Amino acid sequence: MDEHPTPEASPAVSAADEPVPPTREAAFFDLDKTIIATSSATAFSRPFLAEGLLTRRSVARTAYAQLLYLLGGADEGQTERLRVQLSRMVEGWDVAQVSAIVAETLHESIDPAVYVEAVTLIEEHHAAGRDVVVVSASGSEIVEPIAAVLGADHVIATRMAVADGRYTGGIDFYAFGENKATAIRELALEQGYDLDASYAYSDSITDAPMLAAVGHGFAVNPDRALRRLAVTEGWGMLSFTRPVSLFAFARPPQRVVRAGVVLGGVGLVVLVWWLLRRRRRPA
Repeated sequence: MDEHPTPEASPAVSAADEPVPPTREAAFFDLDKTIIATSSATAFSRPFLAEGLLTRRSVARTAYAQLLYLLGGADEGQTERLRVQLSRMVEGWDVAQVSAIVAETLHESIDPAVYVEAVTLIEEHHAAGRDVVVVSASGSEIVEPIAAVLGADHVIATRMAVADGRYTGGIDFYAFGENKATAIRELALEQGYDLDASYAYSDSITDAPMLAAVGHGFAVNPDRALRRLAVTEGWGMLSFTRPVSLFAFARPPQRVVRAGVVLGGVGLVVLVWWLLRRRRRPA
């Protein structure tokens, strides 16, 4: 049984008391496998392992669910089970330590993993006067540094419970599925975005609510379920194939708003398991 049940969905961004009239546009980008060619949490697995935050036991416990995700076949139930496993795994982690590890290893962990096609789209949306928002099930300690380098204007992310500077294992807001769409609508009210004129990009069927929340949805390297739905809904389909260095496209940071605190995303495990096996091989 889940010791830390998912709380009722609550917006990651609180709307202003008096919403701004919808006169602006925005582009909402999923992070994992849409902007970057991997899982953002997996990208930092090596330094997490080196600092003792990961153990072989935690790796083994989460490996199967992570494999399903990386293969693009994780449905909502499987992703929920992974959420539970990850929330338990990070329980007791020091928040400041996680932030420091990400800051110190961002360059080596993310290079080269950013799709050049995504970077080009971000630049085009900014040139057209649209805000760019990174929307991810991962947490802000991981997402915000990446978003800042890309020049994103806002971030929506998972927010895990913290007490005395450590993760409790509870989740205050899980930026997944319908919750992403809820947070997008809240941010739109606050910032005055016209969602019918706005854009969204994702690779996964679990982000169908996010794509449906805007007037221009795009499936990026879609899984089979999303590909079928994109045809039905008339969403565009894009193919991103060229991962490059994040820092080759570093931009002066835009105004990135903290919309979540934490490590909640999917992924930490398969790469770590491979690293452990690699270390055991004889030279």
